[in-house]
Amino acid sequence: MNARTEPAEADTAPGTPARPPLIREFLLVAGLFLVYKLGRQLATGHTGDAFRNARRVWDLERTAHLPHENAVQSALLHGDTLVHLANTYYATVHFPATLAFLVWLYLRRPAHYVWARRVLAAVTTAALALPFTFPLAPPRMLTGTGLVDTGRVYGPSVYGPPSSDHLSNQFAAMPSLHFGWALMLAIGLIAATRSRWRLLWLLHPLITLLVIVGTANHYWLDALVATAMLGLALAAVPPPRRTATTAGRGTGVPAGREPVLAGAGR
Repeated sequence: MNARTEPAEADTAPGTPARPPLIREFLLVAGLFLVYKLGRQLATGHTGDAFRNARRVWDLERTAHLPHENAVQSALLHGDTLVHLANTYYATVHFPATLAFLVWLYLRRPAHYVWARRVLAAVTTAALALPFTFPLAPPRMLTGTGLVDTGRVYGPSVYGPPSSDHLSNQFAAMPSLHFGWALMLAIGLIAATRSRWRLLWLLHPLITLLVIVGTANHYWLDALVATAMLGLALAAVPPPRRTATTAGRGTGVPAGREPVLAGAGR
C-alpha cells in the first residue's frame, strides 16, 4: 500500500469525507476482533457432531468432484521450508493484514473504510452463528484422509490439543474467516485504489486459500461458504458512491481534484 502509487484524497480538499471519530472506530474494530475470538469460544462442544459433519463435508466434496485437499498438501510437503512458510502465513498474517487494511482505509479512504468495516462486521457476525448450528472438525483431525496436521508436525502451530485449548474453538472450521477476510481485503483495496497493479491484491486470498487447505485447517467448502456469505454482505451493504461523474484519470479532471466519496461518517 504505497502512497506514491495511489492517488490520495487530500484531507484539506473541499468535500472530502470526514473520518469517523477515532476512539469510536477503535472501539468498534476492537469489538469486531473480540467478537471473533469470544464468539468461537461460546460455540465449543458438540465434538461428536463436529466429526460427523466433517465426514459429511468430505464425502460431499468427493461427490461434487472438488479437488482433493491432499493435492495441495502434497505440494507443500515437498520441502520443510515451504510447509513452514505456509504454517507461518496461517499463524501470523490473518489479523495483522486485516488490521493494516482497516487502518490504511481509515487514514486514506474514510468512505471505503466505513463500507469495509460494515461488511467485515456483517460477515463475522453471520459466520459466528454457524458453529452453533453446524460444528465442524477441520480436515487435520479427520482420520482416513491421508492429511497431516502440518502445524503440529512442522510448526509453528496456533492450536493446542482441543481438550485444553481455551483460546479458540477448533470445531468451527466453517466458514473460513481466514479466507473471507482476505477476500474482502483484496476487494476493498481494488475498489479504493486505482493503480494499474491493484488486481495483484487478489494474490492474498489466493495464497490464503492454498495455505488454509494445504495445512489441513479448512476444506474447500469452508472457503466457498465464506465467499457466499461475503457476497451477501456486499449486496446488503452499499458501497460508497461517487459524487463526481468521472474517475479523475485520463478524463480531464485537474490534478489534485479527486472525485469525492460520500457517506464516510455514517
